[in-house]
This record gives sequence, C-alpha cells and structure tokens, in this order.
Amino acid sequence: MNNEVQTKKPETNMEPLQKQVRIVGNLLGEVLKEQEGEAIFDTVEYLRTGYISLRHKDDPQKRLDLMAYIETLDEHTLKQVTRAFNTFYVLSNIVEEDYLHRERRNLYKQDDRKLWQGSFLRTVDEIAESGISAEDMQRIIDELRYTPVFTAHPTEARRRTMMTLQRRIFLIIDQLNRDELTSEERGSLQNQLKSQIQLLWRTKEVRLNKPTVEDEVRYGLFYFQASLFEAIPMVYRYFERATRKVYGSGKINIPSLLKFGSWIGGDRDGNPFVTPAVTRNAIRLHMQEALNEYHCRIVKLRSILSHDIEYITPSAEFITSLKADEAELKEFISKRKTELFENEPYRQKLDYMAHRLNANFLIVRSYISGEKADMSSGALKGTYKEVTEFLNELYLIRDSLISHNDQYIANRELKDLIRLVETCGFTLYKLDLRQESTVHTRTVTEVLKQFTPDQDYETLSETQRIETLANLISRVNLPKPNPESLSAESVEALELFDTMEEMRAETGDSIFGTYVISMTHTASHVLEVMFLARLAGIVGTDADGKPFCNIQISPLFETIEDLRHISEVLTNLFENPVYMELLKVSGNLQEVMLGYSDSCKDGGILASQWNLYNAQKQVIALTDSYGVKCRMFHGRGGTVGRGGGPTHEAIISQPPDTVHGQIKFTEQGEVLSNKYSNTETAVYELGVGITGLLKASQSIVKKHGKYADNYLQAMADIAVSGEQSYRDLTDNTEGFQDYFYENTPVTEIGQMNIGSRPSHRKTDRSKASIRAIPWVFGWSLSRHTLPAWYGIGTALETFRKEHGELLLREMYQKWPFFKALLSNVQMSLFKAQMDIAKEYSNLWKDKKRSAIIYDKIAAEYHLTVRELLSVAQIDNLLQETPLLQYSLERREPYLDPLNHIQITVLGRHREFISKSEEESPWIDELLLTINAIAAGMRNTG
Repeated sequence: MNNEVQTKKPETNMEPLQKQVRIVGNLLGEVLKEQEGEAIFDTVEYLRTGYISLRHKDDPQKRLDLMAYIETLDEHTLKQVTRAFNTFYVLSNIVEEDYLHRERRNLYKQDDRKLWQGSFLRTVDEIAESGISAEDMQRIIDELRYTPVFTAHPTEARRRTMMTLQRRIFLIIDQLNRDELTSEERGSLQNQLKSQIQLLWRTKEVRLNKPTVEDEVRYGLFYFQASLFEAIPMVYRYFERATRKVYGSGKINIPSLLKFGSWIGGDRDGNPFVTPAVTRNAIRLHMQEALNEYHCRIVKLRSILSHDIEYITPSAEFITSLKADEAELKEFISKRKTELFENEPYRQKLDYMAHRLNANFLIVRSYISGEKADMSSGALKGTYKEVTEFLNELYLIRDSLISHNDQYIANRELKDLIRLVETCGFTLYKLDLRQESTVHTRTVTEVLKQFTPDQDYETLSETQRIETLANLISRVNLPKPNPESLSAESVEALELFDTMEEMRAETGDSIFGTYVISMTHTASHVLEVMFLARLAGIVGTDADGKPFCNIQISPLFETIEDLRHISEVLTNLFENPVYMELLKVSGNLQEVMLGYSDSCKDGGILASQWNLYNAQKQVIALTDSYGVKCRMFHGRGGTVGRGGGPTHEAIISQPPDTVHGQIKFTEQGEVLSNKYSNTETAVYELGVGITGLLKASQSIVKKHGKYADNYLQAMADIAVSGEQSYRDLTDNTEGFQDYFYENTPVTEIGQMNIGSRPSHRKTDRSKASIRAIPWVFGWSLSRHTLPAWYGIGTALETFRKEHGELLLREMYQKWPFFKALLSNVQMSLFKAQMDIAKEYSNLWKDKKRSAIIYDKIAAEYHLTVRELLSVAQIDNLLQETPLLQYSLERREPYLDPLNHIQITVLGRHREFISKSEEESPWIDELLLTINAIAAGMRNTG
C-alpha cells in the first residue's frame, strides 16, 4: 500500500511527509502479503486504486461496481480489508504528527521570534510589542490557571496496548528523519519499523469486553505515563525561555499555572457504574500513579546530587531538616545506605524522602487492594501527611543548592520535579464530580420528608425552595437522615458526599475540583447540592462560629433555554446571603460550566455558539457587579458539533474582556490521544492553549472593548434564522429521528464495548433521549456531519438577501469569534460527503421518506458551502489552512471503501438480528469499521 493520491499541495514543503507516508504504506503492503497472502493484498489494492480514481473523476457505474464487489466479500475478507485501511490510517496519522513536530523544530532552529501561531516566543514577543510592560505581563501571568479536564467517551476505542505500540512507531519514524544516519543505520531502523507494523497487524485493535470505569480511569492515567510527566516541565521551560528572551533575565516569574482535572470516575450523570466506591478507587489510582512517578524521580535525583560535605556547606535549614529525619527515620533505613551516603547530605535527605514516598505509596496500594495496612511496620513510618510537606522539602534542597552557588544544578532535574509536584500534587489531577439536577431534587425531597413531614418540597415555588434550603444550611445542628426510609438513589447520592469528606481526610490533599450539576435550571438546584454537602459536614460552622465551605459547585447550563436564563439563575444565587457567605469563605470564586454539545444538539450550531457567547458576557458582567471572581468551564467535545476545534483559536475568540486568567475545558474522545499520546505533541498542545489564555487575559491590564454593534446584531439575526432552519429539520420534519436511527450506526454504537456509559437517557427515539456524543458520532460516521453546519447556509443566504454581503465579509476578517466559527465549520463541511451520505440513506426501508429527508439535508449542505465560500472569499474549503486541506484530501480516497464496507456490514448485521435472537457475528466487524473511519476522519465525536 502506498499513498499516490494526487491532491493539491500546500506551499509548505510536503515532500518529506509524502516520502514517509510512502515508506510506511509500502512496509504495510509487505506485511499484508507476508501475513495474509496475495489475495487480501490484491483486494485492498483493487479497492484503494478504484476509489482513488473516483476522486479524480466521478464514475457512477464504477462506483456501483466497487460497491457490488464489496457485497461479494466474505466476513473474513471484509475484516482484513478494514484492518488494512485502519492500520494505514494509524500509521499515516503518526507520520503526520511527527512531520508537524519536525516542522516546528525547524522553525525553532532558525532562532526567529516569529515562530508558529501560539508558540510561547511569538506570543510573548507580540504582547510586548503591543506595549505590555514586564510589570503588567507579570500581573497577567500571576492570574493564569489553565485546566484541561480529561473525560472518558466512546469515540476513543483504542486499547492502551495499541497506544504504547504507536508510541514506539512514532519514535522510530522520528529517528528515520535524522540526516546523519548511515545507510546501515537507516536500513536497521526500517527493519525495526517493519517489525512494529507486524506487531500492529497482529494486535487486536479494540477491546474484547466492555470497559469498566476503572479501565477508563487507567486509560486516562496512560497519558501521564506516555507524555505528560515529561511534557509538563518542558512547557514551563519554554515559557520561561520566551520571557527571558523578550523581557530579559529575572524580569518575569512563571508560577505553576497548569493544572489537570478529570471526570473519569466522578461523572455519574447517566452512568450507573460510577458509584462512590468507584470514585474512591479512582482517586487512589491517581495517587498511586503520582507517588510512583515522584519516587522514581527522587531515586534518580539521589544518583545525581552527589555533593560531598567536604566541598559544600548546606543551608542551616537543610541541616536542621536532615537531623530531624535522622531522629525519626534512621532506624528504618538500611545500615548499608546510611554508611554509603554518610558524607553526602543531599543523598541522605533524598533517601529519607524516598522512604516517606514509598510509605505513602504502600498505604494507597493497600486501599486499592482492599488489604488493611500494618501501620506498625517500619516501612510505613514517616508518611507525608500532605503534599505541601513534600514540596517544602524539595524547596529546601533547591534553596540550599543555590546558597552554595549550585543554581544550575538546582534548575535541572530538581526543578522539573518541583514543577510536576506543584502541578499535579499527590492526586495527579482534581477529580470533578457530576450529577444531574433531578437526582438532587428527589434526594432533598425524600430527606425533607423526614425533617418536616408536613411540608412537601416538590410542591414549593422556586422562592420557597431557596428560602427553605438557605435556612436549613444555616442551622447549627441538622439531624442525620435515616437511610432506611430513603430510596436506593437517595442513599447513593448522600453516600457520595460522605465519600468526599472521607477522601479529603484520607489523602490530605485538595483532591476534588468542582461538583458539576448538569441540567441546572434554577438557583435551588445549586442550593440543593449545598444542603446535601451540609448534611455530610462539608459545609457548616466551626467551633468558633465561623462558616466554612469545602466544596465548589459549578452549575452546568446545557440547553439553549438554560443559556438564555443564566443571568436569572446566578442573580438568585448571588442575592442569597447564605450562599454568598459560603462562596466567600471558599475563595470567592464561582465556576460556571457551559455545555456545547447539548446546546448544539438542541438548537443547532449557530444558536448554540451565539447563546454561549452571550452567556459568557452576562456571567462576567454579573460576577463583576457582585464582586465575585469567575472561572468559565467549557464543555467542549472533539468535533465542531460539540464545541471542538483548535484550542488556541477557541480561547482568543471568546467575548472580549471575559477571560480573566482562568479557563477550564473538557478534553474528550479521540482529542486525548491526538494531543497527549506523544510528549512532543503534548508540549505543543499545552503551549498553544496557555498562550491563547495569555492573549485573551490581556484584559486584566488593558480592556479590549466590545465589537461593533452591527456585528452583534448581524450575528443575532443569523443565529435566529439558523436555529429556525435546524429545528425545522430535527424537530418538525416527519420521520427525521427514524432517518437518523435507520441510516447511521447509532443503534449499534450503543451495543458495543466502547464506553462504560449508556448512549441514551431513555429508550425512545427522540432527540432529547439520545446523548450528544452518539448523536454527533452517528452523523459523523455516516458522513453527514450534520450537527456542525446545518442551518448556516439558510441563515447566511437570508441575511445576504436582506442586507448584502459586505458586512459578513468584514466580520469574517475582523471578528475572531465569527472567523473561528466559520473556519471550524469548513472542516466539518469538508469531512461531510453527500454522495456517501446518500448511500447510508438507502439503509432505511422507507426509501421514499428517506429520500425526501436526504434531499433536504443535501440541499442545505450545498447552500452552506456556497454561502460560506462567498463570505470567506475563497475558492474551496480550507483554502486558508492548506496543510489541513492537504491532509484531509489525502485521506478521502481511503475513507470511501471503509464507509461502503460499513454500509454492507450494517445491512448484514440488521438482517441477521431481524431473523435470529443469537448474537450477531457482524458486531466485531462493525466495531472495526467504526475504529477505522474514526482514525481516518481524526475527530468524530
């Protein structure tokens, strides 16, 4: 297999990329011949070359012939052909990732400050050129807090085994591009590459069994092992280097501004498998990972810091600490080590630190295994009670090294470890908890029946609910609910809050992020959570009569209607003195989460994006007026239809003056593996995110001001028109939901082993029932990509006919929000293929209705392409991003046969289950096609 598709090349030198893709394609072809025989290889080549020719010149008869040929293939052949295309995509994705990394390296070697968009050096230089002084830059940086939050989603179905194998392939490919290689070394590396491709071919791509939540937790931890433990210190080094080059040495201090969050093991909204026990275990697995990494690095430091007492004078504070260690732990350290490090104080100190970390590790491991730790054991003596104790000892060593002029030594491995610990703590990342508002309402209703039997909470007005909850939260003494008269749901809801208090005591660390309430409609939904926290002792009054609050609550506004009422909900909260008092004692920071996925599914992308934009402005204006700090939490998905798109552009396109240094957002689906499978890419992705936040936060020292009123009014008009068009299709078109379920693999996605959470809230065929992830995933796989663009064509055309096009073109050129929106939509339009979507539309037996709906979708697609190209003043989609355009063009001929194989397999699977109650033999092949198409499209969910 090779890559001879002739596509329009961007101006960037693509020859190295083409050459490397050709090499891996040829090696894969050799593996296919050797492992599977000529017949499979010939079938793959016949389909590959056939669909390539259709991309050059469409031939309806040839397309029918190719589809007929696929229909003749047996189960084994279809599976192997699918695997071959999937493997090629995996390999070409790795090649492309390495190519982009090397291009960035080449730019950096040129020692030019104008590096890539989003690089630290270019960003800091541009901000300095705009007039921001070192003092003002420090003010901005001191407020920065960049928090990616990992979530588990079924669009990423790869196994950790495969990801480890792909990392090895990445490293070999990167080595192959070194100019100094001899012919023998190059030949040896190519042999290594071929052996890894053989392993790739021989390894099962997807899980045999449905993943548990613990599997998903371990999956999230993989990225720390694979890249983040190395990437985090590197990000800080690049940032520091940039500020030194631009502002001078010693002018700017970079604090630890990067934090990580997770929903894996904490997100129980719609996932019955996330229990309090699972949450406890997730936290312990996080701790185990962090402690193990720190222990390894301390041991490594012990081998490095070989200073002899004859040549140095450590600081007095260091000597005092070392003597305290000796008094407490010397009897538990082997005599051999004591003698070995007798004259090497830093090694002595690090040995005691390694002992303490290991004691913490052993205790955590005992919790995970369910075995009670023997606290009398010497191995468990001297544990760190909290992460600050460990950090202070690292600072102590650093300061002591600097005191005897060893700052260069202090600023290497030791500083990297300090950065890691400051970023990750003992718990690696903050675990957010999420539950749906109705669960809390039902629990509070049941609890209050015990407290006030004569009052029915469910019948109270919103004002009465707020008053009732505030009074209860303020009470000094509250009785404990009797679990025997509560439902199982309420008992579990209460147990979660008890778990929060238990784990805070166990870990000695700030382990939880925020408690997210999905489907927040009213202020009482927030106070209900505060009341349940009060029952568990997380909120209350201390012995001195002072209030305390050890929980942060983040209301999540998801639907279009919720976004429009966000000010009302927050105003009712901030007007409540009980809530405001608790907010102030917990840090006076209100986090607000915005849901991209459900709002887009609900009202279409234009209404979603515009209401999100306005909601942010309202929230910031409101929090400012009440003197409350605010952090926006963006629930972005992988695709444009779920809020996805380049992180840097997404952040700088936020409403002006609404980003005040902090931002938090979800990293979902295959976005995780695309960003964090390799250290080199992880450093880049974290960098462009932080620099986007840096740019957007300049309002801390210099206000931007709002964009022109005619821009805002035009967007408001477009959003209304787009929402009407989208709802006309999804809510008012007869048979639309049947079209979706019959003509996409969405039903089958819910049956497969690619996620622990159910794909539906209910069992009916409705837009409200299905979750946003399978909604987008189904449309993506069937090449409609409908949620990311439907309604935009009608909206732009309507506005153009009434007001002309000049304003729209000006908005595209001068308004980052509008530019980012239409740029992201271009990618989704490019990935849509109406000819393939039409083939999927034939799956529904009601051909007449299916054709009517398809024609409506296709007409809007073509209208959207025309209108968008006209507004952007370009000739074809993605013209302004030639590398992305080239990458996607190169993939298309290989996606076509995969889609047609999936259509064939879907038909066979559905026919089988209509006649038999046995498990379908086609499920595995369907999962393979899903995996392969996702690999080819790169972001499908």
